[in-house]
Amino acid sequence: MASGDDDDPIIEEIDVYLAKSLADKLYLFQYPVRPATMTYDDVTHLAAKIKPKQQRVELEISMDTVSPNYCRSKGEQIALNVDGTGYDETNTYSAKMMDKQTFSSIQATTNTSRYAAAVFRKGELHVTPLTGILQMRPSFSYLDKADNKTREREAANEGGDSSQDEAEEEVKAITVRFARPESEQARQRRIQSYEFLQKKQAEEPWVHLTYHGVKDGRSDHERQYLFCQSVDASENSELVKTPKEYLAMLMPPLAEEKVVKPVGPSNVLSMAQLRTLPLGEQVKTLMKNVKVMPFANLMGLLASGTDSTSVLRCIQQVALLVQGNWVVKSDVLYPKNTFSAHSGVPAEVLCRGRDFVMWRFTLERSVMRKEIASVIKLPPEDVKEFLEHVAAPRANRGWEFLLPTDVDFIKKHPDVAHRQNMLWLGIQSKLEKVFNFSKEDFVPKKSAQPDPVHISGEQRLKMAQERAQENQSTLQKDLEARRAGSSIHIKQEPVSDREDEPMDTSCSSSIPNGSLNGYPSATSPDFDHTNGGSPANTASPELQDFVIKTFRKHFVITLNELKRLFNLHVASMPVGQSVFHSISDHMLQDAILLSQQCKQIMFPAQTKAAPDEQKVFGLWETGEDFDKHRRLLYDVFTKNYRVRRNIIQARLAQELGDVSKADIDRLLNECCSSHAGMWYLKGTIQS
Repeated sequence: MASGDDDDPIIEEIDVYLAKSLADKLYLFQYPVRPATMTYDDVTHLAAKIKPKQQRVELEISMDTVSPNYCRSKGEQIALNVDGTGYDETNTYSAKMMDKQTFSSIQATTNTSRYAAAVFRKGELHVTPLTGILQMRPSFSYLDKADNKTREREAANEGGDSSQDEAEEEVKAITVRFARPESEQARQRRIQSYEFLQKKQAEEPWVHLTYHGVKDGRSDHERQYLFCQSVDASENSELVKTPKEYLAMLMPPLAEEKVVKPVGPSNVLSMAQLRTLPLGEQVKTLMKNVKVMPFANLMGLLASGTDSTSVLRCIQQVALLVQGNWVVKSDVLYPKNTFSAHSGVPAEVLCRGRDFVMWRFTLERSVMRKEIASVIKLPPEDVKEFLEHVAAPRANRGWEFLLPTDVDFIKKHPDVAHRQNMLWLGIQSKLEKVFNFSKEDFVPKKSAQPDPVHISGEQRLKMAQERAQENQSTLQKDLEARRAGSSIHIKQEPVSDREDEPMDTSCSSSIPNGSLNGYPSATSPDFDHTNGGSPANTASPELQDFVIKTFRKHFVITLNELKRLFNLHVASMPVGQSVFHSISDHMLQDAILLSQQCKQIMFPAQTKAAPDEQKVFGLWETGEDFDKHRRLLYDVFTKNYRVRRNIIQARLAQELGDVSKADIDRLLNECCSSHAGMWYLKGTIQS
């Protein structure tokens, strides 16, 4: 220690004094838009005012209008725009030119406890704490005043003197509306809104001040208060500390940091602040903000090392299990004695309605908003809020649950899933009594069906050729009867043992049971899961002619799109002249494969795509040289359902040599669609 002190000797000791005379009045002004060498000390200050609570200051400083750098015409134009041609005491520029500039302050920092102004004199350092640090910037409020003047003139020109000629207005009925009670959540949002803050700031009055220059005698007098008025150490107790107290001041305990909590919007959650709460409060706060969440995501938001068993115990108190995901309980979102922010409906009624929505999602993935509203009978705004918590709107499917079913959680925690199921049974019985319904009214009727068997295009072609040979005589008789103008259609019995419900394209208005949009659904008892249609009816020449013409026009088509085009084709035919009477999905596929010009493209299926969207067919053989380009494109898509343009271009160049940009553009326009920089086969972009 002695050798260390010798190497670094004390050169001088300086006494430090704390001056308090200006402790609550001393501000530091910064001018960030002007260099330090160009001060405003010698510039005339016309006025000054302050709002002490907001620490907001405004200074009016004169401008040198005779300077060669001042544009007189611009100054006169600005004054004319702001004040107009008339003279008034309230005019901003009384000299009819812009002869002054206003500076307005903003706070550089809200916490000035670490900043002070110091003066060194006669070997003593006198320190005065700063009340605020303000940055003075030019204010352009005069431009707002000019805009208001312009709008007033335009309104006066439009209105003219027509108001003098107008007759007395007719008496109109007035609708009286009572303001609904404001919830605590709505009040917090209103308090933190920009409009409310502006109103509060405007309520504080300005305090007008007198400015004294740097060399003014009053300024010299005030500068004396920067020195400590008493040099007695007993009165400077703040600086007389023991080493332990001084160290505590330099490094305060972490617990003291909780005194100042960050102020932020009500919908922003601070993770640092969240970690300071008990585990139960952390889970509750997260669920209230997120509304619906998988258990794995919840564990990821909590601190590492958190016990999953404890989290499970906490989450069951504030959330319910829906399709393997946790959804916050209704009474957590709508506490007792609160009301809807939209309609003023009591919390008890809101909880029952939201519980019904959650219960419906335990039965199926999608629900219809009209069906929900007809049961719970709440205002549309509240029903929409319930659905937005846990679902998202989908075209032609209503509202679909936000998250996929978490099967892994259900398998890992069967006891929790069973307990939650029992809770839902209890909630269901209460809802049935309140809303007077039965569970059977909503349970979709499904019949047990074997798992669908996927058959490749080559296998289907072989099967179709065999069936065509077996039924050639039957088809020939049927075609001759139709060409002869017979109005009676005799349906032949299928040779195969399989049965299915064909796609009805006749003019009959009846739709078979178990069909959706005219097609057999997956729940229909007559639906063939293997191929979707009857194997007995094979493609007629008219059907094959329609298929070939359609593919020569569209090149790549999904089965779903082909069915739509076929229905449009049948509907456009004159009544009584349709040759298509019973065409199934299977017959459409057979017609594609038997044409010898089209093939199925076996691209990797998308998990969210519909089964018909996964079946994609492309034009294969037209006799043109461009067929090679299409086949190479189809081969690229067998490895991925979406690719970039450069991948396609590289494959074509590898196999065919130099391919022009026009050919690549034609190929992509004929067979593909673009989305977000990627290329997809037509009809395979997920909606």
